[in-house]
Amino acid sequence: MLDPKAKAKIIAKYGTHKDDTGSTPVQAAILTEEINRLTEHLKLHKKDQSSRRGLLKKVGERRRLLRYYASEDAQGYDKLVKTLKIKKRDFAEKKNDEDVDLMLAAADIPEEEHNA
Repeated sequence: MLDPKAKAKIIAKYGTHKDDTGSTPVQAAILTEEINRLTEHLKLHKKDQSSRRGLLKKVGERRRLLRYYASEDAQGYDKLVKTLKIKKRDFAEKKNDEDVDLMLAAADIPEEEHNA
């Protein structure tokens, strides 16, 4: 859990305006700081399984947020990953109609059956 001062610093750095607490970059930055603090805690307390579970939940939540952000704003995602110093992942792009047609052709499904 972050104290309000640390959270306010993160919001000021990554927010688009003063009261921006819900944008994807802000949420990802807050989660990253929480993940870093939990990681340090677990280095000292190796048998703390409840904190380990919380860490895994936060990592999963951040991954989902970043996947969404990558699909909405790829350049913003690249910049955010660089500033947070986290590993960049290649998330699959949204499937368009051409991708669906290619998948149907590979599966030998006639387009009339697909559109029905």
